[in-house]
Amino acid sequence: MGVRSAATKLHIPPSAARRPTFLPFVAVLLLCSASYLLGVWQHGGFASPSESPAVSIATAVACTTTAAPRKKTSSARSRTQSRPLDFSAHHAAAANEAVAAAAASSGSSSSSSAAPRRYPACPVKYSEYTPCEDVERSLRYPRDRLVYRERHCPASERERLRCLVPAPRGYRTPFPWPASRDVAWFANVPHKELTVEKAVQNWIRVDGDKLRFPGGGTMFPNGADAYIDDIGKLIPLHDGSIRTALDTGCGVASWGAYLLSRDILAMSFAPRDSHEAQVQFALERGVPAMIGVLASNRLTYPARAFDMAHCSRCLIPWQLYDGLYLMEVDRVLRPGGYWILSGPPINWKKYWKGWERTKEDLNAEQQAIEAVARTLCWTKVKEAGDIAVWQKPYNHANCKAPFCSRNKNPDAAWYDKMEACVTPLPEVSGASDVAGGAVKKWPQRLTAVPPRVSRGGVRGVTAKSFAQDTELWRKRVRHYKSVIRQFEQKGRYRNVLDMNARLGGFAAALAAAGDPLWVMNMVPTLGNTTTLGAIYERGLIGSYQDWCEGMSTYPRTYDLIHADSVFTLYNNRCEMDRILLEMDRILRPEGTVIIRDDVDMLVKVKSVADGIRWDSQIVDHEDGPLVREKILLVVKRYWTAQDQGQ
Repeated sequence: MGVRSAATKLHIPPSAARRPTFLPFVAVLLLCSASYLLGVWQHGGFASPSESPAVSIATAVACTTTAAPRKKTSSARSRTQSRPLDFSAHHAAAANEAVAAAAASSGSSSSSSAAPRRYPACPVKYSEYTPCEDVERSLRYPRDRLVYRERHCPASERERLRCLVPAPRGYRTPFPWPASRDVAWFANVPHKELTVEKAVQNWIRVDGDKLRFPGGGTMFPNGADAYIDDIGKLIPLHDGSIRTALDTGCGVASWGAYLLSRDILAMSFAPRDSHEAQVQFALERGVPAMIGVLASNRLTYPARAFDMAHCSRCLIPWQLYDGLYLMEVDRVLRPGGYWILSGPPINWKKYWKGWERTKEDLNAEQQAIEAVARTLCWTKVKEAGDIAVWQKPYNHANCKAPFCSRNKNPDAAWYDKMEACVTPLPEVSGASDVAGGAVKKWPQRLTAVPPRVSRGGVRGVTAKSFAQDTELWRKRVRHYKSVIRQFEQKGRYRNVLDMNARLGGFAAALAAAGDPLWVMNMVPTLGNTTTLGAIYERGLIGSYQDWCEGMSTYPRTYDLIHADSVFTLYNNRCEMDRILLEMDRILRPEGTVIIRDDVDMLVKVKSVADGIRWDSQIVDHEDGPLVREKILLVVKRYWTAQDQGQ
């Protein structure tokens, strides 16, 4: 019997060929319909026509992070419950114990197959804990040059807190800006030391359950506004050429607070010292500030960052150590930037008796400061009354100074030691050129290509990719605002922290929208640190930071934290909960966190976040559900030491 040819056709009887075969089509149609209806039923039914877009994003778009094995019982028909997060503040008035208890006991927004680790509350004595400026730990370090007041982080696991820093009893949501500039709740920062020590200088006073900030200062008895007006008679404060400022030894940051109405953004810093809570008061007022000190390490800012620096009786010995501290100010000043000094020794002929110092001593100090300024090739603009102003040159073409080696990175400032030498400016081709390139005036500089980018100084970034990044973050911020409707409430978010700022696109998008907030742009030391200089050239502020360590700020100082790919960046560098506990420490009760990362990483983050009294929910990327990167939205629950019986 022969083998059948491959070309042989099957024989179909004529009757079968003519008979329609509808049955398979009907079966397929019924199966598809049944599958569709079952899927709709399992995912919460049909959407209501009246449901708002914001609710749709917060609920229907939510991703289930864990799934328990399905059983053949009725539990297999259980629906994924995902209630919308409540981003509103509920404790602006007197604390409601019933609401607080309910918030403290509420569960996570989505279930988990395994119960997360529950982190306990720290004892109330840690309510103002600052990990890297701990008073007890600082006593181990030298007092010479105030080294003991620098950053000294926990060196071992035994020293690290693995608990939640509590808010003090009676904590309330701060007043919205601009009211917060002048008033704060005493319960939030329960310190009276400055009201006694600085009573004559009108820094701060207690008024019942509130703290009042009259805007006074040691060298501006007529108020910060009048003092700034006096400075404005000497240098241009109103034409947009001065945008970023540095306030050394800031007190309660009234200088920075009143500059904001002039579109000038000041970075204020002061040490954690006997004047407790200077920086804490500043942040409670809604003014940018960090704990810091001029001691042995460089300030944590890049070179050529600030348009103006200021010292109003800041008690920094500028004339000592071969002018080391003034040389550090010179490093962070932009070419053509100004240094303003008021207080000793300026106008010593008038104040020498009140300062309880001799004429000879004060005169010698001023002459020493003048000599250091000449070494830096600064020009003295003017000395008028209680204020003296110097200007840094636009380049070093004609400057003969003891320059630092050009092999030393001028932007390196994370535990890098200061040196008694002048940081050289970038070379120029002409005597009238601005070293490193001129920046646009504010607000144009916010979106203009920074000189560091256009000159190839930011690794991996071009003018084209910078413009694309700017547009990308505009899109992302629009998406955030569609999900978090509280962005529409002016003043709901004032102090904002970006943990991985990159080029500052997130902050720039918020600033361009005119929101009454400011952003502290942190650039991780593990990432591309060359971007921080470009952030300052955009007219924004920030600092370097290693997120395996604590941030130099007080607890409860930020209303909103943004973390873009932070956990992927620090994967296998340090424990995830170390970063999350630090985020919880610096976030206000009922504050918001936005975390962007790969979905697998976010599932791990959420499993830890659910154990630190956060309500959280994963939502899709702005480009839709097919993108692996997702967004974890978090609201910190309200609770205080009182709720823990402390």
